[in-house]
Amino acid sequence: MKTPRSFATTLANAHLPAVFNPYRDSCPIHDRSDAPLVRKRNLTQCLEAALDAHVDTMWIARDLGYRGGRRTGLPLTDEVHLASASTLLGGITLDRATRGPIVAERTAAVIWSVLARIGAPVVLWNVFPFHPHEAADPMSNRCHSRSERNATWPLLMALIAMIAPRRIVAIGRDAGLALAEIDVPVTMVRHPSYGGQAEFIAGVYALYGLDRPHRDDATLELPFAHAASGVPA
Repeated sequence: MKTPRSFATTLANAHLPAVFNPYRDSCPIHDRSDAPLVRKRNLTQCLEAALDAHVDTMWIARDLGYRGGRRTGLPLTDEVHLASASTLLGGITLDRATRGPIVAERTAAVIWSVLARIGAPVVLWNVFPFHPHEAADPMSNRCHSRSERNATWPLLMALIAMIAPRRIVAIGRDAGLALAEIDVPVTMVRHPSYGGQAEFIAGVYALYGLDRPHRDDATLELPFAHAASGVPA
């Protein structure tokens, strides 16, 4: 797992119950026939571009959501912001893996509004790299279990070794606790969901030494922020 391609291949080989692996699994309702390959290619392209650009910072959240990374293969990135990810990483090609209307995720909207303000690429990831869901509801989100984290922890360690980040930003308390004992300096910020948007933005701005813009980012709405269904992610 020393290259983006070998890392993505190892991800694609993993299988866990009540977990959607976007690099292996296909949704019969929303996905194109080649969706796992598209998502695997998206991830490989992003990691290769990050290595080429010597990106030295990782932002790590808890796990993939069903409106974001489950569909795109890119953590904290929904379909609305594939173009933003492409631009920030030098114009790489990133494709949709799904059919039908573009689906937005509120967390991704906040993440990418802040990344646009920073103007520097980071590697986005999750402690648990797949989408855990309730057994009877694949379009739900749940926290991954301790056993699921243990099963995939070597993948996280392999990615950190590959990127060799100077610092890691843990997004949310769960991610911060999980990353507490790794060897890379970790700074925890509030997760932007459940009313934490303003605190997340303030925490990241302080970390990067940014002043608040005149516009209040705490109430920022991006284009298509509710395009898919009007249901907050």
